[in-house]
Amino acid sequence: MKIHWHELRLQPINLWSLKMGDNTNPSHYKQGAVECIDALEAATIRLTGIEAVCTANAIKYLWRHREKSGAEDLKKCLWYVNKLISIYDKERAEK
Repeated sequence: MKIHWHELRLQPINLWSLKMGDNTNPSHYKQGAVECIDALEAATIRLTGIEAVCTANAIKYLWRHREKSGAEDLKKCLWYVNKLISIYDKERAEK
């Protein structure tokens, strides 16, 4: 029997009512009173597509590097920054 997604009776979930454990709200995503997700939203509000994705990921890895994976996170941050640079270089070359 094949079930189509529109036939499912999904109930909305109030995410704010869930108890956030370490897996869904780890401490390395909070600096003082600021949540990383809120900073990412502000930083990418005028961006779209891959530019928004790379910017958000670069910030995320820079944000958490001291509390999580150290140099590995910094290398991931650099990967996304380099990807952004290559996008800008490609755009400039096409003009």
